[in-house]
Amino acid sequence: MNKGQISNNIRRLRFDHDEMTQKELAEKTGVSRQTIVAIEKAKYSPSLELAFQIAHAFGRPVQDVFSYEIFE
Repeated sequence: MNKGQISNNIRRLRFDHDEMTQKELAEKTGVSRQTIVAIEKAKYSPSLELAFQIAHAFGRPVQDVFSYEIFE
């Protein structure tokens, strides 16, 4: 089975949204700031529900926030 990795544009999107802090994004999505940090650094993959909540916080479709790359 091929391995893959989820990447994200959270940091860029936060800065595009009036330099939203990690804490503000965490409050909007109901998770801790540490969870946002881990997702942003690709150390933790969010649940599907949380991925949609993060995308909604930015007013963007989930594919604008997250992408998945498969390694052959």
